[in-house]
Amino acid sequence: MNDNKNTILAIVLSAIVLIVWQYFYAMPQEKVRQEQLQAQQQLAQKQSPPTPAAPGQPAATPALPGPPQVPGQASPPSVGAPITRAAVLATSPRVPIATESLQGSISLKGGRIDDLALVKFREKVDPKSPPIVLLSPSGSPEPFYAEFGWTNAASGNVAVPNAETVWTQTGSGALSVGHPVTLTFNNGQGIDFRRTIAVDDKYLFTVKDEAVNKSDKPVALYPFALISRHGTPTTLGYYILHEGMIGKFGDKSSEEVTYSSIEDKKVLKFDATNAWLGITDKYWAAVLLPKIDAHVLANFRADKLGTLKTYQTDYLLDIQTIAPGATGSADARLFAGAKEVRVVNDYESKFKLNHFDLLIDWGWFYFITKPLFLLMDYIFHLVGNFGVAILIVTVLIKIAFFPLANKSYASMAKMKAVQPQMLALRENFKDDKAKQQQALMELYKKEKINPLAGCLPIVVQIPVFFSLYKVLFVTIEMRHAPFFGWIHDLSAPDPTNLFNLFGLLPFDPMLIPVFGAFLQLGIWPLIMGVTMWAQMKLNPAPPDPTQKMIFDWMPLIFTFMLASFPAGLVIYWAWNNSLSVAQQSYIMRKHGTKIELIDNIKAMFVKKKTES
Repeated sequence: MNDNKNTILAIVLSAIVLIVWQYFYAMPQEKVRQEQLQAQQQLAQKQSPPTPAAPGQPAATPALPGPPQVPGQASPPSVGAPITRAAVLATSPRVPIATESLQGSISLKGGRIDDLALVKFREKVDPKSPPIVLLSPSGSPEPFYAEFGWTNAASGNVAVPNAETVWTQTGSGALSVGHPVTLTFNNGQGIDFRRTIAVDDKYLFTVKDEAVNKSDKPVALYPFALISRHGTPTTLGYYILHEGMIGKFGDKSSEEVTYSSIEDKKVLKFDATNAWLGITDKYWAAVLLPKIDAHVLANFRADKLGTLKTYQTDYLLDIQTIAPGATGSADARLFAGAKEVRVVNDYESKFKLNHFDLLIDWGWFYFITKPLFLLMDYIFHLVGNFGVAILIVTVLIKIAFFPLANKSYASMAKMKAVQPQMLALRENFKDDKAKQQQALMELYKKEKINPLAGCLPIVVQIPVFFSLYKVLFVTIEMRHAPFFGWIHDLSAPDPTNLFNLFGLLPFDPMLIPVFGAFLQLGIWPLIMGVTMWAQMKLNPAPPDPTQKMIFDWMPLIFTFMLASFPAGLVIYWAWNNSLSVAQQSYIMRKHGTKIELIDNIKAMFVKKKTES
């Protein structure tokens, strides 16, 4: 009965692993491929001449109860298809942005930061490929921008700058490190608006808005800031990765809201100090960073401009009443760039931001994942290769878990030594499972064997495995990080494939309908499968034939499962298996236990004579 339970449990667990892998990895990966193909087809259809945009003011979103609404999300959309990004950029006067990390421009129409490319990061491994484009203007195929300014109190009628306002640059020159730019606008009602924008050498913009009241009446205005994105972006769709709206509001836990969730809820409101909020992708983000002592009324919201879906994060600061002759001012900050761990940590420390490191999705095992990355990053700066750093960290993990593994393998060695007695007990009490189990427990107690000890190293290392997977999957430092030979990107799957003879046959097996997603099997996954098989064969075969069959097939199943995982993770698993084989062999030899590896390999090729 106990053997049957173990067999059923093994089958159920194997089925769960396969289902989880299919649901959370294979299906989302296939979905991404289909979305990318569809996006390419749509892009090809977007080259038709555009219809001119309708004149007038931006369409405002419906007013909400309470404080005034932050200005609308966008200029009115074009009736026709979006025109190219370059064409949109050419339609308005602009102030260039030029730093070592960023290139782009600020639109004088609307005063928006809506053109930004990350010059240190490329779309592909090839350094000559185009840089990553983060922000784009309204009217282009994928609008994504930041806007700052003032909005009226509920009963106010001050002509404040809006998306159609054309600002004037004071002075000349590009926005660069140490060279801020100043924009001005007079509303014709005695109010001068002035905006000063500065940028650092990484990804931080500092924006100071001022309103000089030269009229004879006081005015009441709210400072605001927003980040708007038009159209639902293509996301990877992985359960373990958040893409969408993100924020931290006071002492509450971080808010992570997907695009589909905010579409259902329409708006989420937050009233807090010590807050930050924005929109994040896997590797990039645009985030508003108000001062930590500022009281903000913030929103995550979804809306529509015509048929185009829009997403916005925004906040209002406390109202300012500006007396005649006085000047109101408001400070804002915008992070727009790559989620590099050191950069994010430096901003958190410098500005005392509220857990800004959570902008990077470290996952449930934060307390393992982030320290693991910091250790790996430290070793990388010593050896200059993240793949080598993974190998070294794996050795360090093995050393850390050696006492537990030693105890586990010692218990397994003892269990192997008493296996003849266990078989005898099963034979003696084959008709009485209760007595058989009782006798086995007495044998375990007498020989000081823990039957569950063999599972402990695996159970303990599961969080470490997932944490390493998280590091490889979400940290931009791993993106396009090479190893040796054909591995040019540790965060991507092994590019070789057994099913086209590793490139000798000129076709991609993964393009085959239905089964293509399963036909990905590179060299490193094969190495991993062999090392896992060797580790399995190190132990005696289970007496139950069903269990033996499951354990025999498990390395093959995991080989196909891990074939589509990041190469760095597969290299870790193969190296970890190899170290485990060496470690277990040493411990078994130390306890005088026969190592079954050679015999088990021979048994696969040499058919034993059966006794009559």
